[in-house]
Amino acid sequence: MKRLLKFTPVLVMVILLSSCSSVRVAADYDREANFDQYKTFAFFKPGIDKAEISDIDKRRILRAIEAELLAKGMTKSENPDMLVSIFTKSNQRVDVYNNAWGFGGWGWGGFGGWGWGWGPGFGWGPGWGGSSVSTQTEGMLFIDFIDTDKKELFWQGSGTGYLVTRNVEKKEERIREFVAKTLEQFPPSK
Repeated sequence: MKRLLKFTPVLVMVILLSSCSSVRVAADYDREANFDQYKTFAFFKPGIDKAEISDIDKRRILRAIEAELLAKGMTKSENPDMLVSIFTKSNQRVDVYNNAWGFGGWGWGGFGGWGWGWGPGFGWGPGWGGSSVSTQTEGMLFIDFIDTDKKELFWQGSGTGYLVTRNVEKKEERIREFVAKTLEQFPPSK
């Protein structure tokens, strides 16, 4: 039992750290689009220029997208079938954890009498209390695929997760993870 109690905090930290590293993805697409026709791509500079991140991070994202698309058998071209654009969003996520627990109590049972019940009144039983606040930056990366001829968006994928900003190697790894997880959804399986 003592051994289990010593191991429990380590297990909780591993679970918390691993849950923070996941990327949640979503994709939406035009059901009428013929995905077999898209064999070549190029980056859509006017759209990419509007992304509110550093040029270094833009290059990291574009390199990761290019690597994923090439691995899917596509070719980068001056005369592409589709254009690739990105945009980003970020927000501060504040989590408040209330660490209080205990059990019920008793209160008045209604008009003209009293009885046992759950509700406001006197509390009883063991308990401990406290709360903690955690603040993290959560980012979203959107990857858009635009049909070159129609000038229409036909696929959009997004990855959402926590950002790493201090360590360059971890940041690059995290960007590759965002892109790879998002592009797992492309092309959609029908």
